[in-house]
This record gives sequence, C-alpha cells and structure tokens, in this order.
Amino acid sequence: MAGTGSAAQTTHGTDGSHHPFRTGWTAFAAVLMVFGGAMAILQGISAIAKDDVFVATRNYVFEFNLTGWGWIHLILGIVIVLAGFALFTGALWARAVGVVLAGFGALANFLWLPYYPLWSIVLIAIDVFIIWALCSGTDGRARV
Repeated sequence: MAGTGSAAQTTHGTDGSHHPFRTGWTAFAAVLMVFGGAMAILQGISAIAKDDVFVATRNYVFEFNLTGWGWIHLILGIVIVLAGFALFTGALWARAVGVVLAGFGALANFLWLPYYPLWSIVLIAIDVFIIWALCSGTDGRARV
C-alpha cells in the first residue's frame, strides 16, 4: 500500500498534487503577511488619530497629508491581512496576490519613511521576505 503513509500525505494530496500551503516558505509568508498587515493597520489608525508619534519632515518629495497616509495604510493593511489568511489555503492566486500586495506594502512604507523611518525600514524588510518566500520553491530556490 504505497502512498498510505503519513509522510506521503503531508506533502501530496490524495490525487498526487502538491499543496503549496504545506511548504514552509508559504506558511512563513502567510504569517508575515498577517503580522505585517496588522502592523500597517495599527500604523494607519495611529496616523488617522493624529498621534504625536509621527514627525513630518518638511520639503519631502512624496509629501502627503498624514491622515491620508493613515487611510492608505489602514486599507492596505486590511487587504494584506485578508490575503495572508487566504494564503493559508494554498491557492495559487493567493501567492500572486501576496507578491503584489507585499510590493505595494514596500512601496507605501518607502513613501512613509519621513514619518517613521525605523519602522518603515522594518516593514520594508518584512515585505521583501514575503516576496522572496512566495517566489521561492519548496527547496528555497527561486522558481523560473
């Protein structure tokens, strides 16, 4: 009875297809997306509430209203959290959406640099790890 062992069932379904969720990198990316999205939500709420945490730099090329940035981070954070949970299903579309949203998250945090530089750099790094994890194969090498 080949294929009835638990090792075969942990990496392949009953039809022999590979389940992306069961790879470590996809689960890693899903957890990071939920975490990063939650942090973006908190960033957005803090900016909308006009918290004194943020320092606005004058004459920045990408200058935007702090409340506007707050709404952008809040909405983007909610969408990233939802995509992170969708990624737990292992759907291929969730991987593609995850890469796109992590790219948008990195871009938003790059533009957020004058308001909270250290946290922006941390979230950019998380977004880069998400993109890498979603684009890598099961063995950690990038897919072509």
